[in-house]
Amino acid sequence: MPVDFIGLISTQDASESRPATGPLVDRAYTARIARAHEDAGFDQVLIGYSSAYPDPAHVAAYAAARTERLTYLVAHRPGVVAPTVAARTFATLDRFSGGRVTLNIITGGHDAEQRRDGDYLSKDDRYARSGEYLSILRRAWESDTPFSHSGRFYAFEDFVSQVRPAAGRIPVYFSGSSPAAYATGVRHADVHMFWGEPLAAIAEQIAAVRAAADAAGVPAPRFSVSFRPILGATEELAWRRAHDILARIDTSHTGRFLRNRDRDNPANAGSQRLLAFAADADRHDRALWTATAKASGAAGNSTALVGTPDTVAQALLDYHDLGVTTFLIRGYDPLDDAVDYGRELVPAVRAAVADRDRTAVPA
Repeated sequence: MPVDFIGLISTQDASESRPATGPLVDRAYTARIARAHEDAGFDQVLIGYSSAYPDPAHVAAYAAARTERLTYLVAHRPGVVAPTVAARTFATLDRFSGGRVTLNIITGGHDAEQRRDGDYLSKDDRYARSGEYLSILRRAWESDTPFSHSGRFYAFEDFVSQVRPAAGRIPVYFSGSSPAAYATGVRHADVHMFWGEPLAAIAEQIAAVRAAADAAGVPAPRFSVSFRPILGATEELAWRRAHDILARIDTSHTGRFLRNRDRDNPANAGSQRLLAFAADADRHDRALWTATAKASGAAGNSTALVGTPDTVAQALLDYHDLGVTTFLIRGYDPLDDAVDYGRELVPAVRAAVADRDRTAVPA
């Protein structure tokens, strides 16, 4: 099984453990971090979505114009714009970038954040809307003739788009750790994404998604897991750096905000799961560390893999053994960590996977 690596870029140098520097839209930094990921051998970079921050499609267009190979995984919330508009937007972006766009559908797990963009649906209704939305996107990208639609959330007549994705369709990445997420994801997603949990928990989630796919009579998607690797030349140095990052999260404004935002009611099933694992123990399996999730309220992918490049590479391979073929890795020091991952971590995992593929013996 080949392995894909996804990083993350933003328009400002900042993270949970460090204050923001420079303007919110820093063109030089955006170009620099995109090129750093391309030079480091990443396949893609995620551009996240927030009601308060720059539009990810425009960020992708800017960064794609300054790179040659890197693909852009653009986060998008159904319900923000009509699916017919979104179909044309992403097909246009895909054409201008030379087929370097993938789509990360964010159904939304935080009600207050959804309402900032005018979305008042319940969680289960949001998943139902995402399913209808993705069906329309697919048909808009594939249909040569006008079509109409009358559904629970959307209705229109005689729509046809003259702009199509370069490869005919745009791969869809989906996430969620609830039965509603599994049921929607298997019908529409190419890749189902999980946050970094212990190996046994990821195995259980993969089994649940595959069961949902079987029940729906469709092939199971591929799987991705997200981590925040913290590397050091020795185990001792890696853990020293990890505790320094934890201390910075504990005292940072961003860390306090995220920690307190959902103290009594974590926003989504994924956050609830990460906090439960953190309450059980700080360390799991070979290198998984959940203290950073606890410190940041498990807002987003926040669990770390700590150790030397070899230790962390072996930890990623443990997940690959479960059937995970994609890893989203981003650091608490975003630019420097991307460079380090490209120098030591990404090539080690790729080489190990290639070696396994060469020596695999058919049953």
